[in-house]
Amino acid sequence: MRLVVQTPVERILDREVTAIVAEGLEGSFGLRPRHIDYVAALRPGLLIYRDAEGNECFLAVDQGILVKEGARVVVSVRQAVAGATLEDLLEVVESRFKALDEQERVVRSAVARLKSDFLRRFSEMK
Repeated sequence: MRLVVQTPVERILDREVTAIVAEGLEGSFGLRPRHIDYVAALRPGLLIYRDAEGNECFLAVDQGILVKEGARVVVSVRQAVAGATLEDLLEVVESRFKALDEQERVVRSAVARLKSDFLRRFSEMK
């Protein structure tokens, strides 16, 4: 099977694989080359695949959708992170979440300032 994993801004993975395990809304499921065509909504979690050499590989994925059509599987998610081992993946995911938390904190602070400024100006108009 050809596995393609993409986010809105980049293609994370494009390679031949022999098996895929993903986590859908109803639980985990597996795909092999002769599996029927399939569509599933994905929840944030691990996407595990076995490459053509038999190595087990891991991706941390955000919510998205998986579409298997013939010998091609396309996974479209908001974010995805590849890791050689689960430990490597955990480190990368933790550092990205920390960065996202900081960005969210900055955005929330900016929105709060905008709201208070708007309310102050609105009350001055009366």
